[in-house]
Amino acid sequence: MANLQCHCFLEFIIKITKMTKQDIDNRHNNEVTKGYLDMELLRFTTAGSVDDGKSTLIGRLLYDSKAIFEDQLEAVEEASKKIGDGDVNLALLTDGLRAEREQGITIDVAYRYFATPKRKFIIADTPGHTQYTRNMVTGASTANVALILIDARKGVIEQTLRHSYIASLLQIPHVIICINKMDLVDYDQKVYDDIQHQFEAISSKLDVQDIRFVPISALKGDNVVERSEVMNWYEGPTLMYLLENIHIGSDNNFMDGRFPVQYVVRPQTKEYPDYRAYAGRVAGGVFQKGDEVVILPSGFESKVKSIVNFGDELEKAFPPQSVSLLLEDEIDISRGDMIVKKNAMPQVSQDIDMMICWFNEKPLQIRGKYAVKHTSADVRCMVQEVVSKIDVNTLEKDMENKEVKMNDIARVKIRTTKALFFDSYRRNRITGSVILIDEATNETIAAGMII
Repeated sequence: MANLQCHCFLEFIIKITKMTKQDIDNRHNNEVTKGYLDMELLRFTTAGSVDDGKSTLIGRLLYDSKAIFEDQLEAVEEASKKIGDGDVNLALLTDGLRAEREQGITIDVAYRYFATPKRKFIIADTPGHTQYTRNMVTGASTANVALILIDARKGVIEQTLRHSYIASLLQIPHVIICINKMDLVDYDQKVYDDIQHQFEAISSKLDVQDIRFVPISALKGDNVVERSEVMNWYEGPTLMYLLENIHIGSDNNFMDGRFPVQYVVRPQTKEYPDYRAYAGRVAGGVFQKGDEVVILPSGFESKVKSIVNFGDELEKAFPPQSVSLLLEDEIDISRGDMIVKKNAMPQVSQDIDMMICWFNEKPLQIRGKYAVKHTSADVRCMVQEVVSKIDVNTLEKDMENKEVKMNDIARVKIRTTKALFFDSYRRNRITGSVILIDEATNETIAAGMII
């Protein structure tokens, strides 16, 4: 029975990889649908302190961009009446848990999807409470843009520093500082200018290249999708304009060829007796037919024979495409191996120096043993040393207190049972990231960024 299921699965894989463009066009013959599939995808996350208006801002973006359905709006209107809100509470569009609605806070990461004529978007609405820092890290880990909200009445506070540092640590390329609740300070330009100067004073400690500032009122809609009529002193773009037009094409690493192998496609049928392809997602660089490649860890060399995607042969593949590579030589390659460009080798080592955010209630154990997932590779590791902890409220290193508890950020050194093929997280967010797993409970206990 298991062999039959495996055979059917392989037949399904080969059928997908041999689909013609006409097959795909027949499925998506509607021009609007095809245009939607070709649109660029931007992932962004929200961050900020409690009650800074993160969920309300996302609700405003969805509402003003006409990205919610009538039944969703009706459900939110009904929920708003139940909790006694006079107006429609747009925050309820993202706060879906009962506890969130009862307390008026965000606890878990909420993902929402919408599109405009220019782009598709995935939003991660993350909590503002200190005890939910791990949730913020989870939601921000794949983001192109971080929206950091600041209450215009409070200015830059400790949570602003915390979330800005995490955005910097996660190498989010673009940060937009949304100075919210301008309606509560009479849309005063001086308040906006003062907060901008406060943030610019700390930004030198952050590793973020692109920082923008927008004065908004999420509740009233000023400068969110439509320009504000009462803040005519602000001459910059609206938040939606920035999200639709900010350049993200160079956010991926297109220099170093990295292809972690996820699955070996071997149908072994009469029609394809010798077919062997390596399926995975391009993690870096651009692969083209004829490229010289090296397979790690074996070190064998070959050339790219062809690149297949849904049955179409491609001339090249680049991040974040999922494709199958066929090589000119028959080499023993399996899941967890990595195909790399010959002229751009990654680091290969069992000793890993990295920053981590600890997710678990149990503290990190020195010389503790954990499972590690890195790209498609699974290994085990032992924690050798806690180098330092970061006080995210001051952005300073703590060299004395090295107990790492839930939501702490620390620099640690681990040794893995097998060598990993990696880049620094600064160079490549995919090959430079790992997660640690408790083998007893199978819980993800930490996210790591390789230094």
